[in-house]
Amino acid sequence: MRMSFIFCNFAAFFEKMKRNAFIFIVLSAILVLFCCLDICSGSLWLWPWGDLSPMEHNILHAIRLPKAFTAILAGAALSVSGLIMQTLFRNPLAGPYTLGVSSGASLGVALLTMLGGILSTFNFQLSSLGLPIAACIGATLVLLLVLAVSRRVTSNVSLLIVGMMFGSIAGALVSLLQNFANPDALKLFIVWTLGSLSSVSWNDMQLLVPILLLGTLFVLLALKPLNGLLLGEDYARGLGIRVERTRLYIVLATGLLAGGVTAFCGPIAFIGVAVPHIARGLFRTSNHRITVPASALIGACLLLVCDVLCSLFTYPLPISTVSALFGAPVIIWIILRSKS
Repeated sequence: MRMSFIFCNFAAFFEKMKRNAFIFIVLSAILVLFCCLDICSGSLWLWPWGDLSPMEHNILHAIRLPKAFTAILAGAALSVSGLIMQTLFRNPLAGPYTLGVSSGASLGVALLTMLGGILSTFNFQLSSLGLPIAACIGATLVLLLVLAVSRRVTSNVSLLIVGMMFGSIAGALVSLLQNFANPDALKLFIVWTLGSLSSVSWNDMQLLVPILLLGTLFVLLALKPLNGLLLGEDYARGLGIRVERTRLYIVLATGLLAGGVTAFCGPIAFIGVAVPHIARGLFRTSNHRITVPASALIGACLLLVCDVLCSLFTYPLPISTVSALFGAPVIIWIILRSKS
């Protein structure tokens, strides 16, 4: 009888692993397919394996390839940071921007664009890295404030509220700057807030990739404790998990992943909130050893799909516009399901 029970459990485990492997293979195929479509599609259709003119070759290597690579990195980073935020706060509507990282980045960009008359003296605003560096500084300052508060606060709910308040303060300062900004500076800031993948070049990758790799390292350090946090802080402490250190890893990972993407691409809506739910539903598990790579893969696929759809129009749409069309229905479904 006992042997039969063990055999049944082993068979179920093997079947589940086989199903998960099949889903990962399908998602990987979708990733490759839409990566190719993203490279080919646009105002000018390019076939990378054909004979390209010098102009087409330049478009392919200077614009299309970095844009597709950025979509993969940004989709994966936002989705993973959204997943660990939802686990930390045990809130299905938490996301990568919950702790005010996006608001801090927006404040940094607003200060640069709207007070650019002073900074242009040093040619800082005119450099290609001006906006990303300003966004990184703003996001980092908010992150440091959140980290300082996290050492004094024991409750994750209190930390969530503090992060939202910092975001509100940064948002209020941005609104104040907008009231006194000239139209050109205001237009530059608004264009940044709409989000774009095409503004990232290969040179920008030299800064973006290390930031995201460092954020991924903190996720890996917190991977095992994250499963303990699924049942609450008290249960995690009972298992011997150092909750404060895990929270620090999660906040640092989110700041680096979400802050890095926001700095170079602008705010990208809904991906970080919606994708973790898709990953958990598709793989039927909350185990972070599965949901972390699953969220990264699904997020990369989804942002590639959004970018392909954006490029179908004569004038490409902002990436956040299309991502909201995917993410908002998922969030509505989450709310309706929680009320049922």
